[in-house]
Amino acid sequence: MHKAFPELFANLDNIVSLPSVSSANTALDMSNGPVIDYLATCFEDLGFQCEVMSCASHSGKPKANLVATLGTGPGGLVLAGHTDTVPIDAELWSVNPFRLTEKDGRLYGLGTTDMKGFFPLVMEAVKSVKGQNLREPLIILATADEESSMEGARSVVQQGYPKARRAIIGEPTGLLPVRAHKGIMMESIRLLGQSGHSSDPALGRNALDVMHHVIAELMVFRQELREKYSNPLFRISYPTLNLGCIHGGDNPNRICGHCNLDIDIRITPEMNIDETREMLRNRIYPIAEKYGVQAEVAPLFAGAPAFMAATNSPLLTMLEKLTGQQGIAVGFGTEGPFLQELGMDTIIFGPGNIDQAHQPDEYMSLDMVQPCIDYLQKIIKMSCL
Repeated sequence: MHKAFPELFANLDNIVSLPSVSSANTALDMSNGPVIDYLATCFEDLGFQCEVMSCASHSGKPKANLVATLGTGPGGLVLAGHTDTVPIDAELWSVNPFRLTEKDGRLYGLGTTDMKGFFPLVMEAVKSVKGQNLREPLIILATADEESSMEGARSVVQQGYPKARRAIIGEPTGLLPVRAHKGIMMESIRLLGQSGHSSDPALGRNALDVMHHVIAELMVFRQELREKYSNPLFRISYPTLNLGCIHGGDNPNRICGHCNLDIDIRITPEMNIDETREMLRNRIYPIAEKYGVQAEVAPLFAGAPAFMAATNSPLLTMLEKLTGQQGIAVGFGTEGPFLQELGMDTIIFGPGNIDQAHQPDEYMSLDMVQPCIDYLQKIIKMSCL
């Protein structure tokens, strides 16, 4: 194990060894409780006051957030991250996904990049202010279920806590400040027709036939979204609508009585989730009524808004000066909009690269470790001392 940071790597190994998969599939979903408890112990040892707060769970598995606070008073800095990971196919890994493996200048393990690895780096950075009187508080926020429902972040908004002047979410950005990202919606379109013998179409109402018309309308809707909304910050400047999966019927010689289509919409910051969902329903329901089938357009999860940093964000200016890099826009989503909702100046900034996340042999490059610690120390001192 790397000799320069024995405690950091021991903490990372311990955190990686605690499985905390979150998934919409209840059979795969796990509690994040052991990770939260471990982090609480670590931050208490560093002098933080820790609060563990339970949050909603679709699977019934215990879920919790951690708020660890050093110092008192208004203002302050939140360093935030999620404690869950995506599910894995362990047989596709060349190393044990639940242990830290160092080789070839990389730190392998599930969550090393996305994003359990952020917390041990924060612990190392915090040592530089241990025992000092903070002008404004330093707050660590560790959340549940970012990879599935974002219930941890939603719980933070509902409770209105924690609040601070500014917040950094340590998602893997390659240590580049992220000022914007798209939002995400996942919607299920469900059509219920009437089955019957396939020899006579009049004996039923074919849901698959009607879904053909729905898909045609969705492609028109997709083009209209592209023409109406555009943001040059993004590499793909327009919102996207993906036809993800479709299931219908049960046999070739029966009229298809039911058909479901699941879609994904990546919205730009100019768009609103509720308004977009209403536009979608206004496209689908008239088609179902025209062809005599029942229709339901239902969210697969509540959706996550797009993120755009505040105009003239002081935190963005600080990070741009520290890194020498202009703020960028990315395609993946984060908990940023939820922390913004609490009134915090929020930026996404962390070690690792999103290209290594959500795949076998996830890793963080060793050369990210020291620069990230250095940046965090400077940010903490500028914000809290």
